[in-house]
Amino acid sequence: MSEIRLEHASVVYPGTEVAAVHDLDLVVTDGELLVLVGPSGSGKTTALRMLAGLEEVTAGAIYVNGEDVTDVPPKDRDLAMVFQNYALYPYLDVAANIAFPLKMARVPKRERERRVREAANVLELTDYLKRKPAQLSGGQRQRVAMGRAIVRQPKAFLMDEPLSNLDAKLRVQMRGEIASLQARLGVTTVYVTHDQVEAMTMGHRVAVLHEGHLMQCATPRELYDKPMNMFVAGFIGSPAMNLCTVPLKEGCALLDPVRVPLDPAAAAAANGLAEVIVGIRPESLEPAADGLAARVDLVEELGSDAYAVCLADLPRGPTKLIVRVDPWRAPDRGDRLSLVPRNGETHVFHPQSGQRLGRPNSKGRAE
Repeated sequence: MSEIRLEHASVVYPGTEVAAVHDLDLVVTDGELLVLVGPSGSGKTTALRMLAGLEEVTAGAIYVNGEDVTDVPPKDRDLAMVFQNYALYPYLDVAANIAFPLKMARVPKRERERRVREAANVLELTDYLKRKPAQLSGGQRQRVAMGRAIVRQPKAFLMDEPLSNLDAKLRVQMRGEIASLQARLGVTTVYVTHDQVEAMTMGHRVAVLHEGHLMQCATPRELYDKPMNMFVAGFIGSPAMNLCTVPLKEGCALLDPVRVPLDPAAAAAANGLAEVIVGIRPESLEPAADGLAARVDLVEELGSDAYAVCLADLPRGPTKLIVRVDPWRAPDRGDRLSLVPRNGETHVFHPQSGQRLGRPNSKGRAE
């Protein structure tokens, strides 16, 4: 069993009053692949380094299998870190790079060789054991870095943007390989990335961070379907969700001439508000005879998909909307569209707090 638990964990760097990670409560269950995702400066790498023991915890505690490791040195936590830049020794061959942590732990030579062979077989590196890192591709170097973590047989893997140095095609291939390998090994893994597509395709659960705060932690599907606040709504999904500030009247959000009824819980939470923020995903907008008037400003064709970037006439003035369109019958720039959101596929947020209206937030409280 390898469960990781952070309780009110914070990191404040000297010389600043703003926490890089603030009051982080998070549980990574045994065998889970949890992804920490967020933009630059969100605190995701600091949180990972805090787990590894490379950053001192200012407040709170970290537990591994129920044991408090908050003040335990990194080498004694039995957590294997895979770095963004691979951190391979250029003068050692692949076998020696993989075996290095075992040599430092004074594991007998025969046992070291056995574990290296097993890891190389799992990672399809058997034919490259005598090569130096400079003789390998980026994907092969990443496998070597992972092999060095695997041979340790740690309690958990900590991965800090391990695919960021690879080209787009290789990243897609490697993220599938990492997810498959993690599933086969069943090792608890915390994976950091700034790429929300990577997060959504790999993670059993995804924790979204922003400015050191945990915004929401849920399955990829729940994050997409039920974002708890405007930040998650805008960050998760590509292209991003359309967010529009519109008037509220008689329990309906007004996208003139379209009226979007709020569900009873959202309507109750919005009581007393003059306006709300409505979120609509690009695929949730469709053409209609009598809908929201919009003019096509740009069409982005992506092969099997196409998106029209439109300007819509809303009470606050022209507002940009992105709409998924039929790639074989895509509109032209300057065309006029009439759009309505599909029933049940809108999201409503508070105009000041940005929190979702009428649904439980990430800690289970109604907004």
